[in-house]
Amino acid sequence: MHRPAQRVGRAPRLTRILVSAAAVPVALAAAGCSSDSGSGSGSGSSTDNAAQKGTAATSSASPSTSANAVKPAAYATLPAPCSVFSKKTLGELVPKGLNSAKSGKSDDAKNRSSCSWNSLDNKGVKGSQFRWLNVSLLRFDSDATRGEGNQLAQTYYDKQVKDAQTVTGATGARSEPASGIGDASTAVRYGLKKKEGSFKQQTVVTRVENVVITLDYNGAGLAGDKAPSADDLMKAAEKAAKEAVASVASANQDGSRATTAPSQSASPSKSASPSKSASPSASASSKPSASATKKN
Repeated sequence: MHRPAQRVGRAPRLTRILVSAAAVPVALAAAGCSSDSGSGSGSGSSTDNAAQKGTAATSSASPSTSANAVKPAAYATLPAPCSVFSKKTLGELVPKGLNSAKSGKSDDAKNRSSCSWNSLDNKGVKGSQFRWLNVSLLRFDSDATRGEGNQLAQTYYDKQVKDAQTVTGATGARSEPASGIGDASTAVRYGLKKKEGSFKQQTVVTRVENVVITLDYNGAGLAGDKAPSADDLMKAAEKAAKEAVASVASANQDGSRATTAPSQSASPSKSASPSKSASPSASASSKPSASATKKN
């Protein structure tokens, strides 16, 4: 009578244990799903926000960087001014002045320089032939504030051309483009009357990339000698200007380019400006006349 009762009592108790055991995995699974969902959502949201902020920062920084960037200047240095012309060229322009080269004063030869030559062919009672040659070079760096070197050089080029066209006392002034010389070139010619004689001035202003070359060449027949041909003088001056352009390119054969750092040397200086040296009076007024007088 007691055995059936014991079987009945154990069955419900076993059932409760099995039900409880089955409920534990379900609860753990539910808790795991809830935890994974929350963690994944939070992590993804944080990453997305960081990525969006990074993209926004990059987008906002790019325009300002591009706006401040300028193209590096093509030429980083200048040739030695007194070595710009070959001996042959000097023999044609200043035949009696091959050894008369005089370098202009400059505190920065890499960016501004000049050199001049004097030639006096004294023929005694038949008079004298005077020639004067000067070359000035000025280089401009690219600058984030002021602009590209080529643009700065073009502005200075325009000023040099205007100065050559408006020389005080000039007569019969003419100017025209000089084709085939650099990126831009203008030839200006005029006459100047001095007590020593009538001088014929030829000025060729050339821009090649970020460098401006101003070449001045004048001639005169002194002490009664015949005045030289202005056409011949200009032809010689243009030939020399082409050689000066080639010298600038040769001085930068290593392919080096100028930096974009601001440079005070990009501003014209008295030592580099050919405006004063373009006048033949300083070179021709005293020396040629003194020599011609002695021979006469």
